[in-house]
Amino acid sequence: MRAPNLPLTRDLVLIGGGHAHALLLRMWGMNPLPGARVTVINPGPTAPYSGMLPGFVAGHYARAELDIDLVKLARFAGARVVLGAVTGIDRAARQVHVTGRAPIGFDVASVNIGVTSAMPDLPGFAEHALPAKPLGALASGWAAYRDKGGPASAAVIGGGVAGAELACAMAHALAARNRPAQVHLVERGTALTALRPKARNKLHAALAAQGVTLLENAEILEVTARGLTLADGRQITAEFIIGAAGARAQGWLRDSGLELEDGFIRVSPSLQSSDPAIFATGDCAHLSASPRPKAGVFAVRQAPILLHNLRAMLSGREDLRTYRPQRDYLKLISLGGKSALADKAGLALSGPLMWRWKDHIDRSFMRKFQELPQMSPPVLPRHHAAGMEEALGTTPMCGGCGAKVGRDALASALSTLPAPVRPDVTALPGDDAALLLTGGAKQVMTVDHLRAFVEDPEVMARITCIHALGDVWAMAAAPQAAVASLTLPRMSEPLAERTLTECLGAITEILRAEGAELVGGHSAMGDELSIGLTITGLCEAAAITLGGARPGDTLILTKPIGTGVIMAAEMAGAAQGAWVAAALKHMTTPQGAAARLLRHAHAMTDVTGFGLAGHVLNICTASGVGARLEIEKVPLLPGAEALSAAGHASTLYPKNRAALPFQPMGPRPDLMFDPQTAGGLLAAVPGDTGKTLADLRAAGFPAVAIGKITEKRGQIEMV
Repeated sequence: MRAPNLPLTRDLVLIGGGHAHALLLRMWGMNPLPGARVTVINPGPTAPYSGMLPGFVAGHYARAELDIDLVKLARFAGARVVLGAVTGIDRAARQVHVTGRAPIGFDVASVNIGVTSAMPDLPGFAEHALPAKPLGALASGWAAYRDKGGPASAAVIGGGVAGAELACAMAHALAARNRPAQVHLVERGTALTALRPKARNKLHAALAAQGVTLLENAEILEVTARGLTLADGRQITAEFIIGAAGARAQGWLRDSGLELEDGFIRVSPSLQSSDPAIFATGDCAHLSASPRPKAGVFAVRQAPILLHNLRAMLSGREDLRTYRPQRDYLKLISLGGKSALADKAGLALSGPLMWRWKDHIDRSFMRKFQELPQMSPPVLPRHHAAGMEEALGTTPMCGGCGAKVGRDALASALSTLPAPVRPDVTALPGDDAALLLTGGAKQVMTVDHLRAFVEDPEVMARITCIHALGDVWAMAAAPQAAVASLTLPRMSEPLAERTLTECLGAITEILRAEGAELVGGHSAMGDELSIGLTITGLCEAAAITLGGARPGDTLILTKPIGTGVIMAAEMAGAAQGAWVAAALKHMTTPQGAAARLLRHAHAMTDVTGFGLAGHVLNICTASGVGARLEIEKVPLLPGAEALSAAGHASTLYPKNRAALPFQPMGPRPDLMFDPQTAGGLLAAVPGDTGKTLADLRAAGFPAVAIGKITEKRGQIEMV
């Protein structure tokens, strides 16, 4: 007998993608705790490694080398990623609040959100400077400034080790580009006090060697567009300004109800906060029993202790371990060029050898996340029915539209059904929804059901709702009412309630925005999450069908394609997190406004499981026309062509390709057959389409004219 799926019973929420949480996810993927559902919340799909920031600023590393891909890491760990900013924790309700979505429930939570170097109390800082942490904006801003021509001027506020590293790095990078530069390092007191005298003297010498001007005991009154105004009246010219003056806690912690120390979460040796179910680690935590400076080395060493203690709490055990921070730790400090300073136990060594040591440590740390272990697929039983290997295939079955039945099998099954006999029901072959006459009103009805391909139930609910609404929008109908059908993975009642609340809340929000209502549904438990919706819509005028396209019409597409290949590659751990995030953004973008701007179309459909080429074929078959599709004009999602070139494809791709043989081959042509989920609207529009395209783009849709309707009945030319 097949082993039953184990139910989910506890929610672990990781707030932030800092170093400790990244390591924890990697370890979790190697040995997950059955029954625990893991969620990681982070503002973006990547978490930068701050240890390599000075090297990036100096020009030794590419921007991408700094990033830990949380989407890939979460896939490896079996966790869901929520991309959003946390705004607070409701300890009583056991919920985490995230901008733009329903609260996320937890049984145990951990906070690893780092710090900020923003200086909100310094006039002009927000307008004219960038904080060193978080480093996303700094990295982008510096890259743009560094590559400009002409003389340069820059300043770093804060004369600690981090500020000195950045100042040296900026001076080195500007000199390497032959840009005459003035770089200032400004400290309100004495600089580099965290270092022992020998190391301090060497770093002073390195600053001087890079041409950095160090200003100590310099109080800044204001940051302006021209630079810094000091309390003694001096003006420091600086076009690019970085704030690195100490670490500040993120503001939402003030209202968390947790015990804080200067805004940071006070934690015990077990890394628990004043609420035993909430842990904290890294720079956002204050070790009450043994305070230490803010340094990444502590977060890295806390990760195994944190993992053990979280597993213990989720399991109902009390054998928590204690974290004992080292008294001294190795500081490896970049000196601008490929040289570094090592400071530990009174020794201070500097030079290229120290840089190679630092570079080795940093790259080794990042390889932990770039080279994730390959988990072996389950082995088939020795004795099994014939055809099982072929049915399983060589890759996991896709979700969304990639899991649909092929068009041949679907068409064959549908051909066995009798035509409707009721005079008030019209089912047009191949069309998106059925046409109904209800009390004189023209109504459409459709159903869609998707197998989940992302771990986040709320995101999956949004995608499914927009995907199902596509059939209504494509027929120029206004959404009216919907019923939902949800199958949840086996889980406890509290987790089921949390999951249903997230899903139904997301569906209701989207429907309400379109003037429709969720009026009921059905729920069940099964092997995995799947969501379905039956939706009705009302037509003020005649419904737009597939059968109205005419020669000379322009084909307009409202969204880029590539969701199938991206999500297939994501399942294999091959898609960059930024590519996945972009695809999800498009899939969760409603298209009601686009449909209203396309009401004058002769024919329209939404691009889904059959791929762009297949849906063009559907229009041509129903309309008795042909089409010329200009492949180079078809917009693609970021990463789609690269993944296609690397051999990735959705499981439905071969069947889509078979429907239109003898078409061009290659990475971009292959994407014309890529099954889409919640894809764009494809409309055959008459006349001059310039205004239509302009209106669509003004409304936020990246609409493109991708071809023409021709007189060649049933022929699709892909050029």
